[in-house]
Amino acid sequence: MTRVNLITGFLGSGKTTLLCHLLAARPAGEKWAVLVNEFGEIGIDGALLADRGATLKEIPGGCLCCVNGLPMQVGLNMLLKSKPDRLLIEPTGLGHPRQVTERLSAPVYQAWLQLRATLTLLDARQLADPRIVANENFRDQLAAADIIIANKRDCWDEEDRQRLADWQQQMQPPRPLIETEFGQIPLSLLDTPYQPRELPVPHHHHHPVNPASGLAALRLDGEARWRRALNHGQDYSACGWLFDADTLFDSGALLEWVRQAQVDRIKGVMRTAEGTMRINCQAKDLQSETLTSPPPDSRIEIIHSQQADWNRLQSALLKCRLR
Repeated sequence: MTRVNLITGFLGSGKTTLLCHLLAARPAGEKWAVLVNEFGEIGIDGALLADRGATLKEIPGGCLCCVNGLPMQVGLNMLLKSKPDRLLIEPTGLGHPRQVTERLSAPVYQAWLQLRATLTLLDARQLADPRIVANENFRDQLAAADIIIANKRDCWDEEDRQRLADWQQQMQPPRPLIETEFGQIPLSLLDTPYQPRELPVPHHHHHPVNPASGLAALRLDGEARWRRALNHGQDYSACGWLFDADTLFDSGALLEWVRQAQVDRIKGVMRTAEGTMRINCQAKDLQSETLTSPPPDSRIEIIHSQQADWNRLQSALLKCRLR
């Protein structure tokens, strides 16, 4: 049977970084698979998780649980054909866990899947944001957790630590909470038993999956050098851009564009003159690094809780190109 772990967490909590850490620690001889789901159409996480020794399937442009679970069912069945020893599932940070766990627990999969711990990531700084704390998916992701990974502790201040301590005291039912940074956790946590819980049915959660995206990230058509894609659901909007392999960006101008964007979330994998840069920005917290195994193109995406002037942002982004 394939051991399955759900890796959840709200936008910017560090799910992809944790997945990269787990894949790097994969035991020799074990075959792993990853099913990754993103809110937007572009498919940033798939580019970051490729070539890490696991079979990968990405579902962009909507949450796994929508459209009667069809995208998840198709992606799951495709991965199970390779008979992996372990399957890691990363739903979008705006996804609700109830439908995903119900699908994994369905009778059709009982002979194939063995559910293990659901790991939910939490950045203590999120507890200071009333919009996040009031978000239904944020609350229910934490309620579904078997283990809570309090991530990014290197970025917390004393007030963040106190909020986390107060929240942990009120947590019902009590569960293990592990503090860490950069998603670094012991591999043994994955084999913690799964504890079924009755979760509330999400309200107004339907998010139509774009049939044009299917079960793969966006690609360029014909001779096009770049394209953009828009998505909206659950009171959030996403706009992403995809550029061909020949397009290079000025790294300094690109980072300045990110700093001035004033949006909730920006993720990207961008080719620059100095190499391929990974960009990760949550509110004003900007992180960047150069990747050693670059993807074949450039992808960047914005997620925002309000409508943004996408044309203005696009015009400024295009000016960051060197060629």
